[in-house]
Parts: sequence; C-alpha cells; structure tokens
Amino acid sequence: MKHPVIILVEPQLAENIGMVARAMANFGLSELRLVSPRNGWPKKGAHSAASGATHVLEHAKLFETAREAIADLHYVFATTARERGQMKRVLGPDAAMGEAQSRLGEGQGVGILFGRERTGLENDEISLADAIVTFPVDGQFSSLNLAQAVLLVAYEWRKLAGAALPFSGERRSPPAPRHMVVSFFEYLETELEAVNFYPPDKQPIMARNMRDVFHRLELTEQDVRTLRGAIRALAEGRRLRKP
Repeated sequence: MKHPVIILVEPQLAENIGMVARAMANFGLSELRLVSPRNGWPKKGAHSAASGATHVLEHAKLFETAREAIADLHYVFATTARERGQMKRVLGPDAAMGEAQSRLGEGQGVGILFGRERTGLENDEISLADAIVTFPVDGQFSSLNLAQAVLLVAYEWRKLAGAALPFSGERRSPPAPRHMVVSFFEYLETELEAVNFYPPDKQPIMARNMRDVFHRLELTEQDVRTLRGAIRALAEGRRLRKP
C-alpha cells in the first residue's frame, strides 16, 4: 500500500461520493472504501459528480461495517469536527498525513474514516481508530462538506509527497547581461536629457535613483528590449511632431 485509504461510512448522497472521488483523484489518491452507502451501490449521479474520476468509483470496495472496512489496516485515523471525549491523539490534517507517510513507508496500511454527511462518525466508530483528525475551522461554523474534508486531507498528502506545481511562472527570457542593462541606462538618460527632464544639478542623483528602480526589477533580456523599444517610439514620435 503506497497511499492512505479513504473510507466513507454510510454516505448518503451519490453526488457527495462522486465529489469525494474527484477530490481524491485531484491529489493522487485512488483507493476508496464505502461502508453501507444509503440505498446501495452503485448510485446514479455519482459518476457525473466525479467529473472524470471514474476509476476511483469503479474500483471502490463495499463493506457492511466500519470494522470490516478497516480489518486489513494497521493504523486508522477518524475525522471529526467535534470533541468526543475519547483519549486519543488529535492531529491536524498536515500532521496526520506526515504520520501516514511514515507508517506507509514501513509497510503499514493506513486508512482515514469519514462519517455521514449529517451526523459524522458515531462514537463507537471513532473508538476503532488510533487517532483523530480535525480541521482548524471557525468555531462558529465548523461544518464541512464530506468532499471538502476529503479534499483537505488529500491536499496535505499531496504536499508531503513532494508533488510539483503543474506549471511554473518563471521567466522564459534569461536575465539581461550587465552590458545590456548599462547600455539601456545610457540610452534612457540621453533621451531624458534631451527633453530637459533633470532639474539643474540633480541629474547624477536622479539617474542613480532611476537605475536602482530598474535593478530591483531584475530585468530580463526581453524586458530591456521592450523598454528600449517603448522609449525609442516615444522619442521618435516627439521628434516627428516638431515643426
């Protein structure tokens, strides 16, 4: 077992099961176990709500009780938004997934129990778990949708797995070499002098300050070419307008 198992106890709505499958697939989880879903399984509407994550639904395993669903696992987390008075460790989703990763690395099977949409897990079901996972929600509104709870856990798992972002915002143009930047400064300052931009005796300090502005931008080659072209267009347009 390479990933934690998601276990839904008596889920009621097909749409919620489908959205759970979608959340799992978003973050690389695939093993779903269903404990006595209301009105049986499969449910009409689950596949459309899964938005393409049908592989998760098609391989979902069905169990009569939570006890049966966790029988082959070595460590189980139970999710709850309320304090249940049970002497168990309480972890946030990030810490819980850190422990799951460690135990899975040792060859243990790890599962996460999620309860019913309206009432959550019962105390007897929580008593089957080794630890509790809860979320840092606003105390005035602690209710989470089933798929949202699974999403939060799956996201923390994915982060720990070291998954890279799907695309990067890095600049494609390389950094501008210093000779290119200095040439741009000289060109800009020449054009500013031509329009009497600098007050008397202020040209040196104002030029240095402006250079510092551009240095902070860490100009790329494309940046310099674009800026130089824009200034050239302004300067030539001004010259053409002269009588």
